[in-house]
Amino acid sequence: MKNEGLENLVKRMTKIVGFISMLSLVSCTGIPSGLQPIKDFESNRYLGKWYEIARLDHSFERNLSNVSAQYSKRTDGGIEVINRGFNGKSGKWKDITGRAYFLEDETVGSLKVSFFGPFYGGYHIIALDDEEYKYSMVTGPSRSYLWILSREKTIEDKVLNDLIAQARDWGFDTGKLIYVQHNLP
Repeated sequence: MKNEGLENLVKRMTKIVGFISMLSLVSCTGIPSGLQPIKDFESNRYLGKWYEIARLDHSFERNLSNVSAQYSKRTDGGIEVINRGFNGKSGKWKDITGRAYFLEDETVGSLKVSFFGPFYGGYHIIALDDEEYKYSMVTGPSRSYLWILSREKTIEDKVLNDLIAQARDWGFDTGKLIYVQHNLP
């Protein structure tokens, strides 16, 4: 009798943990409250190489400089993502390939991206140079994720300052931004 009770408890706990895990996976692709992804997005114009200008710190990019992202179309309709950065501590380049899919339609700059199997995180373009697609600002599922990207290794000071001011107004902790060096070929 005691084993049946324990088995039932384990089954219930497994269901609860599974449900919470499912909710956390869904919420990982959401956009932070009060923010909107850009509309009238043209995915083909966004493809190509982008350089990371500034970011909030996360373990998966810690100690990386010369960070870039290469976006290209996948045959399944998604976007291939190749992130690359130089780890100054190890003296080695670090590359990771992932895949991204639009959460809505391709005219909304809101995607889910995965670098690790079935686990997806949000990739939401919240600011974009809509004339030339020269710079963008991206967030993840919370305000602890922020990237400022440019087609060039540098960005005009005025543009960068305007993006930082906008991010601050949106509630990002811009005082913790890391400014990425691009000093290697």
